Amino acid sequence: MATSSTGFSGQGLRRLREVLAGHVESRKIPGLVALVSRGGHSHVEALGTMRHDGGAPMRRDTIFRMASTSKPVTMAAAMVLLDECRLRLDDPVDPWLPELADRRVLKRPDGPLDDTVPALRPITVRDLLTSTFGLGVDFESMASPIRAATFERLDYSVASGPAPDPDEWMRRLGELPLQYQPGVRWQYDLSNEVAGVLVSRVTGQTLETFLRERILDPLGMNDTAFHVPADKIDRLPPLYGPDPQTGEFTVWDQAAGGRSSTPPAFQGAGGGLVSTADDYHSYFRMLLNHGMHGSERILSRTAVELMTTNRLSPGQQAARDTMFSGVAHLSCGQGTSGGWGFGMAVRTARSDYAPIGQYGWFGGTGTTAYADPANQLTGILLTQLGLSTPDSPRAMNDFWTTLYQAID
Repeated sequence: MATSSTGFSGQGLRRLREVLAGHVESRKIPGLVALVSRGGHSHVEALGTMRHDGGAPMRRDTIFRMASTSKPVTMAAAMVLLDECRLRLDDPVDPWLPELADRRVLKRPDGPLDDTVPALRPITVRDLLTSTFGLGVDFESMASPIRAATFERLDYSVASGPAPDPDEWMRRLGELPLQYQPGVRWQYDLSNEVAGVLVSRVTGQTLETFLRERILDPLGMNDTAFHVPADKIDRLPPLYGPDPQTGEFTVWDQAAGGRSSTPPAFQGAGGGLVSTADDYHSYFRMLLNHGMHGSERILSRTAVELMTTNRLSPGQQAARDTMFSGVAHLSCGQGTSGGWGFGMAVRTARSDYAPIGQYGWFGGTGTTAYADPANQLTGILLTQLGLSTPDSPRAMNDFWTTLYQAID
């Protein structure tokens, strides 16, 4: 590759491959797919195998469970509704989500569930999109009664089993008090799931149907969905969660017959997508192009700006920084660099090789995807190795370190 035409140095791309190959050759990551692009040119590495014990090689079109890397894509559906004035940021969500009307709020975040006061105001669309509606994962209160109750009623991870349909899921959510007053504190994940239900109820369509019509199909994201159909299941690797003590590979989810092989009752906007490196490249290039895909506008320029700039107040951001500081050892710095837009992190501080303004997110299945407007750069690294050990986060960290060194 000539450096003048790609924006990367040939030596830098060779070094990127060597570093990623080292993670595969260590036998701690079975295989991976990496895509980097700059200035309209992309470079792809597919290394290793689909299974830890060998077999079919990783390919450019391998399909991955994106986990929380789903968030930047699914939140685009809500942005379409904002563009069309079918939603407004400061409107209460009560008309569409009556389960969240007349909320009670815990007097203390770690207090008993029946010790509550009335919410000071309704939950708004903005609260959901900024992850500040009052409930969610809070790494500082993992042992609290509200965390246990939320996990029991609403979790649909591999360990918990599949979620019910959206109406039943919302009914269960409506039984819980909020941990914080609406708009006060950033908390992780749950708000994105609620936002997905909101999109479905506003449009009268399933989240996937609306997302496909307005985002996925126009961008040619043909392999992005909430499950993998039978004619593509050979492109889906198993999902592994290594034993934290021994490193032994444990299968969290098989391909054929696994959870991703059938349509889910609950289409989880927070972490339910499957996709490919090229599909995600198409999406993040659209964001870098201010909402345009070729000659077609997908999102307004201002919608993209809202999504990809920090939306947190200083107080909200300070609490988020404190919350993530306790888990940085596991995420190797992923997501700990400051702000939050709509469905994704936004770097507000120069903490490593990536500059201020970079946006995107990572996932618990070993996936990461970010775009960098300053360098017109997109980076995507996909594995199927869960965060039960630091191996996939370390690969993510090394990917970003070597990618930024490869810029010409």
